[in-house]
Amino acid sequence: QLHLVESGGGLVQPGGSLRLSCFASGFTNNYYAIGWFRQAPGKEREGVSCISSGGGNTNYADSVKGRFFISRDDAKNTVILQMNSLKPEDTAVYYCAAYLGTNGCVVLGDSRKKYDYWGQGTQVTVSS
Repeated sequence: QLHLVESGGGLVQPGGSLRLSCFASGFTNNYYAIGWFRQAPGKEREGVSCISSGGGNTNYADSVKGRFFISRDDAKNTVILQMNSLKPEDTAVYYCAAYLGTNGCVVLGDSRKKYDYWGQGTQVTVSS
């Protein structure tokens, strides 16, 4: 059984930082891409960032470029999303997701359909 569990969400003031973790279990190897998505109240779920199997390829939504950074530690089965300079518009439930494959990663447009495995989400609130 494949599972993804997010952690690290919380309440932070504008300009602050948070570090989200996604722990993956049940995968027989590390040949999977991980994406981070978010969904704010009344809005569609949108892609934020992704990292390929092996970590050689990453992608970011324009809204988070230069502020968010994604990395993976396969020895710990963990993907990290470091979020800096947070803004109120970053407030959302953040989900990590995975799909099996070794060819890059996608997170923009309609890419969420590519992801087969999803975590339960973690709330991030940016407010003073």
